[in-house]
Order: sequence, then C-alpha cells, then structure tokens
Amino acid sequence: MAKTVAEQMVELEPEDFHLLSGVEHGMRFSKWVSQEKLPDFSGLSAEEVDYRMNRMLDREFLERKTIQYVGVRLTFDGYDALALRTFAERDSIEGFGAPLGVGKESDVFEVKSYKPLALKFHREGHTNFREVHRERDYTAEKEHTSWQYTARKAAEREYDALETLYPAVRVPRPIDQNRHAIIMEKVDGVELSRAKLAPEQAVGVLNLVLDELATAYRAGFVHADVSEYNVFVNETGITLFDWPQAVPTDHENARDLLKRDVENIVRYFARKYPSETPDPSLPALADAIATDDFTSVSSY
Repeated sequence: MAKTVAEQMVELEPEDFHLLSGVEHGMRFSKWVSQEKLPDFSGLSAEEVDYRMNRMLDREFLERKTIQYVGVRLTFDGYDALALRTFAERDSIEGFGAPLGVGKESDVFEVKSYKPLALKFHREGHTNFREVHRERDYTAEKEHTSWQYTARKAAEREYDALETLYPAVRVPRPIDQNRHAIIMEKVDGVELSRAKLAPEQAVGVLNLVLDELATAYRAGFVHADVSEYNVFVNETGITLFDWPQAVPTDHENARDLLKRDVENIVRYFARKYPSETPDPSLPALADAIATDDFTSVSSY
C-alpha cells in the first residue's frame, strides 16, 4: 500500500533506486526482466544488484520468478516508490497523509506541501488489465503493454486534460505528474452519489454539471466517463474528477461519448429526483452542448 511505501522511503538508499529504475527500464521491453541484464540497466555491479535485490524483495518492491530465466519485475509498491522519490526531489510534496479514496483504478491520498494536496496513483491494468487494454485507445495498438505503461499513460492523459481545462472548468488544479501519479489540488466536498440534495437543488446541480461539460467541450475535451461517482458537490458548486479516459473533441467518437456522459448524469438525477428533474430530449441536449447552444436542462 502506498502509505506503507511512504513510511519506508527514509530507509532506502540511492542504489536501491538505481536498481528499481533499472527494472523499470527493462520492463519497457518485456514483462519479466532477466536478472542477468540488471547490471547493464541499473549501472550497478552484479554483486551490488544481488544485495539490492534482496532488500527490494524483502520490501515487496520487486518480485522474482523463474521461467526460462530468472525474471524480475516491479510491483506497484516499487513503482510508487519511484514516483514518490521524484516528487520529493522536486519539492512537490513534503509528507504523506491519510487516504482520501481507494478504488479499482486509483488510490488517492492527502499529502503535505505548501498546503494539503491530493496525490493520485493510477492503478489501471493491475486487476483488470485485459479490459483496460481493450477499451483504452492509448494501449489498443501497442504490442507489448504492461500495467506500468497503462497506468502511466492514464496519468499522463488525465494530467494533460486537467492542465488544459483548469481553471475554465471546475476540475482540481493540477500540480505535478510523474509516472502513474498526479499531485493535484485537494477539493473538499461530497460525492454526488452520497449527496443529500434538497428537492429544489437537484435541477440546479444538474445544470452546473452540464454547464461544466459544455465548457470542457469548448475547451477541447470530453470527459467520457461521467457518473455520480466522479462529481463532487460543495457549497461553492461542483467539481468534475477522474479524467483519464478523456478524449479531445476532434476524436472520431467525441460526440457519441459526450452524448453518453449527458445521458448518464441526466438519468441519474431522473432516478434519484424523479419529481424534480425534467425528462429532456437527451440527443438534443447533447447536440446543444456540443454546438455551444446549451442553456439549461429545464429548457428541454
């Protein structure tokens, strides 16, 4: 777990990171890296590799398996350690805090910096690699795709979207990104799925979400995975989270994905607040958003 990794960082030495980086480099080419190649990849002697290997295996930063050869690969803990070291070297973070959310495709923790921030580790490809490989267009055409590559590309895509959209769109302010991890603004609020809105608030909050989707579209991105689980509600409005599946508006499926986002969020409100939410023409609403002719859901 990332918190356990953070606690062990003070025990690690530069040569430990040389070995982890060497394994990371080797995993660009194969799932399991031959231990015999690690002196070349890491710049360490064979004797030093053996010593560091035992340290990293004990901490479960690496795992080893005998196939046709003795193979080694990073665990997610090892990958976390590499990202944390880079953030520390950049002075992006000063300390590690409590978990903010743990899910199937990401883990989020509070971290200490000039103010409390959020650190998100992408976990795509760890438990559902085949599904992610099939659905994410940044992995579909790559012959050798590891969870390491998949998670890193997800983080890069999300960070790019946040940098483009902030502050015009209510998204967390991006701070830094390395490997599969993103540091961003820590936003207080309640997940929409758990929010208890007064009846008269429902349409207003829905309009806020749709307005942010429209602004994001004008700025060049479709979220492509909007649901009640990645919208936060607070006293100042709403915030849209989780952008790793975002696509640019010139993507061939951008309009279809926008339509799906609109349908998902409107149908959620229609289920939870049936007496308050109008029943709009969803295709017309999605088209209105895409053509910059959106006013509010109550107009449909």
